[in-house]
Amino acid sequence: MTTSLLLASDALRCEIAPALGGAIAGLWLGATPVLRSSAAAALTSVRNAGSYPLVPFSNRVGHGSLRWAGTDHPLVVPEGFEPHAIHGVGWLRPWSVLEANGQFALLSYEHQADESWPFAFDASQAFRIRGNELELTLSITNQSAVAAPVGLGWHPCFVKRPDTHVRFAATGRWEMGDDKLPTRRSASSGLDHDCQGLDVDHCFDGWSGALHLSDSVLHTTVSSSLRYVVVYTNASRAYVAVEPVSHVNNAISLLEQGDANASELGIRVLQPGESMSAEMSIRAQACS
Repeated sequence: MTTSLLLASDALRCEIAPALGGAIAGLWLGATPVLRSSAAAALTSVRNAGSYPLVPFSNRVGHGSLRWAGTDHPLVVPEGFEPHAIHGVGWLRPWSVLEANGQFALLSYEHQADESWPFAFDASQAFRIRGNELELTLSITNQSAVAAPVGLGWHPCFVKRPDTHVRFAATGRWEMGDDKLPTRRSASSGLDHDCQGLDVDHCFDGWSGALHLSDSVLHTTVSSSLRYVVVYTNASRAYVAVEPVSHVNNAISLLEQGDANASELGIRVLQPGESMSAEMSIRAQACS
């Protein structure tokens, strides 16, 4: 059983599972699920959560091998994601509750260097409900003695209904190989597509910072300060993953290989004691 925090407004209800990766177990507009949702007490795996934080990197580090500043660091690969390390470590660790009331919660996670990530850091998550909007802030501070690469993001999974449509603007898309690693960047204007029959698992850059999901039940807007977004769904999935992220998939490896520069890839390098933050909001409205 997972102990949870409940945030609520007159419109929205959000249940958070701090011990299960600091994840959102569910988000509902009235009785209607916005995210893939379940009660935290029934949630046995963070992989089935409504959303979870991506820290200190998002998506994959190819073949579980981090090369940084001339040193190779083999990373732990979560079961079921072989052969790549994925989504950082925050989603796999318990978070502490620093503050909580009916509409706000603040969680923290302190990471000591280990086989999953060789650089110490502190992270925090803030959740706030205002009316029909959930606002999130994710922050990281480099607590290691050396400069370290970092990335942030979220992995919300939205309910896919028979008439769900996704729409957003971008300038580029990173094509994926059979190994689920990016191969090259191509020009893209984003997506404006029905989700039924959509097969996508790509990182888009030059994202406008707003994405719209609409169907006969809900209109949902995802907004973020980040300018990359990973969108994932296919015919076998009952959800659409919309992942605002700070960098391209496998960006650290691409940087080390010289395939692109840090600015193109979105990689941030934090000096000891330096911090980085990102914001995301989910706004849901019922369709009349």
